[in-house]
Amino acid sequence: QVQLVESGGGLVQAGGSLRLSCAASGDTFKFNSMGWYRQAPGKERELVADITLSGRTNYADSVKGRFTISDENNKNMAYLQMNSLKPEDTAVYYCNAKAGTWASPKEYWGKGTLVTVSS
Repeated sequence: QVQLVESGGGLVQAGGSLRLSCAASGDTFKFNSMGWYRQAPGKERELVADITLSGRTNYADSVKGRFTISDENNKNMAYLQMNSLKPEDTAVYYCNAKAGTWASPKEYWGKGTLVTVSS
Protein backbone atom coordinates (compact mmCIF):
# COMPACT_ATOMS: atom_id res chain seq x y z
CA GLN A 1 0.00 0.00 0.00
CA VAL A 2 1.15 3.50 -0.83
CA GLN A 3 -0.30 6.64 0.69
CA LEU A 4 0.21 10.14 -0.67
CA VAL A 5 -0.50 13.06 1.64
CA GLU A 6 -0.58 16.63 0.40
CA SER A 7 -0.06 19.72 2.51
CA GLY A 8 0.46 23.44 2.02
CA GLY A 9 -2.82 24.50 0.51
CA GLY A 10 -4.74 27.50 1.72
CA LEU A 11 -6.08 30.93 0.91
CA VAL A 12 -3.82 33.45 -0.78
CA GLN A 13 -4.31 36.74 -2.59
CA ALA A 14 -3.67 37.04 -6.29
CA GLY A 15 0.01 37.52 -6.93
CA GLY A 16 0.98 35.56 -3.85
CA SER A 17 2.81 32.27 -3.45
CA LEU A 18 2.21 28.87 -1.93
CA ARG A 19 4.31 25.74 -1.70
CA LEU A 20 2.61 22.38 -1.80
CA SER A 21 4.24 19.26 -0.44
CA CYS A 22 3.47 15.62 -1.09
CA ALA A 23 4.74 12.88 1.20
CA ALA A 24 4.59 9.24 0.17
CA SER A 25 4.54 6.47 2.73
CA GLY A 26 3.91 2.77 2.80
CA ASP A 27 5.66 0.37 0.47
CA THR A 28 9.03 1.92 -0.26
CA PHE A 29 10.15 1.86 -3.85
CA LYS A 30 11.09 4.45 -6.42
CA PHE A 31 8.34 6.03 -8.41
CA ASN A 32 8.83 6.52 -12.14
CA SER A 33 7.35 9.97 -11.79
CA MET A 34 5.52 12.21 -9.36
CA GLY A 35 3.20 15.00 -10.31
CA TRP A 36 0.50 17.45 -9.42
CA TYR A 37 -2.97 17.61 -10.89
CA ARG A 38 -5.76 20.01 -10.10
CA GLN A 39 -9.50 20.08 -10.39
CA ALA A 40 -11.51 23.30 -10.29
CA PRO A 41 -15.25 23.29 -9.59
CA GLY A 42 -17.17 22.08 -12.61
CA LYS A 43 -14.02 21.18 -14.52
CA GLU A 44 -12.10 18.01 -15.23
CA ARG A 45 -8.92 17.11 -13.43
CA GLU A 46 -5.89 18.37 -15.33
CA LEU A 47 -2.16 17.89 -15.16
CA VAL A 48 -0.30 20.82 -13.63
CA ALA A 49 3.25 19.48 -13.63
CA ASP A 50 5.18 16.27 -13.28
CA ILE A 51 8.76 15.17 -12.82
CA THR A 52 10.35 11.89 -13.81
CA LEU A 53 12.90 9.85 -11.93
CA SER A 54 15.58 11.32 -14.20
CA GLY A 55 14.49 14.85 -13.31
CA ARG A 56 12.69 15.72 -16.53
CA THR A 57 9.83 18.11 -15.89
CA ASN A 58 6.64 18.87 -17.75
CA TYR A 59 4.26 21.76 -17.15
CA ALA A 60 0.83 22.79 -18.29
CA ASP A 61 1.04 25.88 -20.48
CA SER A 62 -1.09 27.81 -18.01
CA VAL A 63 1.51 27.52 -15.24
CA LYS A 64 4.79 27.68 -17.14
CA GLY A 65 7.07 30.33 -15.69
CA ARG A 66 5.03 30.56 -12.48
CA PHE A 67 5.08 27.07 -10.97
CA THR A 68 8.09 24.85 -10.26
CA ILE A 69 7.96 21.17 -9.45
CA SER A 70 10.74 19.45 -7.56
CA ASP A 71 11.25 16.21 -5.72
CA GLU A 72 13.40 14.31 -3.30
CA ASN A 73 12.98 10.91 -4.82
CA ASN A 74 15.08 9.17 -2.20
CA LYS A 75 12.59 10.48 0.33
CA ASN A 76 9.53 10.02 -1.88
CA MET A 77 8.67 13.70 -1.57
CA ALA A 78 7.41 16.11 -4.21
CA TYR A 79 6.86 19.83 -4.08
CA LEU A 80 5.07 22.43 -6.12
CA GLN A 81 6.22 26.02 -5.70
CA MET A 82 3.46 28.28 -6.98
CA ASN A 83 4.24 31.95 -7.60
CA SER A 84 2.24 34.77 -9.12
CA LEU A 85 -0.96 32.95 -8.32
CA LYS A 86 -4.12 33.88 -10.17
CA PRO A 87 -7.78 33.37 -9.24
CA GLU A 88 -8.01 30.79 -12.03
CA ASP A 89 -5.47 28.67 -10.15
CA THR A 90 -8.14 28.02 -7.52
CA ALA A 91 -8.67 24.26 -7.35
CA VAL A 92 -8.11 21.14 -5.35
CA TYR A 93 -4.55 20.03 -6.02
CA TYR A 94 -3.79 16.32 -6.04
CA CYS A 95 -0.47 14.57 -5.74
CA ASN A 96 0.06 11.73 -8.19
CA ALA A 97 2.71 9.05 -8.40
CA LYS A 98 3.32 6.50 -11.13
CA ALA A 99 5.26 3.29 -10.71
CA GLY A 100 5.49 -0.18 -12.15
CA THR A 101 6.24 -1.13 -15.72
CA TRP A 102 4.70 -0.60 -19.13
CA ALA A 103 3.04 -3.99 -18.80
CA SER A 104 1.92 -3.47 -15.22
CA PRO A 105 1.59 0.22 -14.44
CA LYS A 106 0.63 1.47 -11.02
CA GLU A 107 -0.77 4.86 -10.11
CA TYR A 108 -1.46 6.46 -6.79
CA TRP A 109 -3.38 9.57 -5.72
CA GLY A 110 -3.54 11.73 -2.66
CA LYS A 111 -6.80 13.08 -1.29
CA GLY A 112 -6.03 16.62 -2.36
CA THR A 113 -5.40 20.01 -0.82
CA LEU A 114 -7.48 23.09 -1.57
CA VAL A 115 -5.85 26.19 -2.99
CA THR A 116 -8.00 29.31 -3.11
CA VAL A 117 -6.71 32.47 -4.77
CA SER A 118 -8.69 35.61 -4.08
CA SER A 119 -8.75 38.55 -6.48
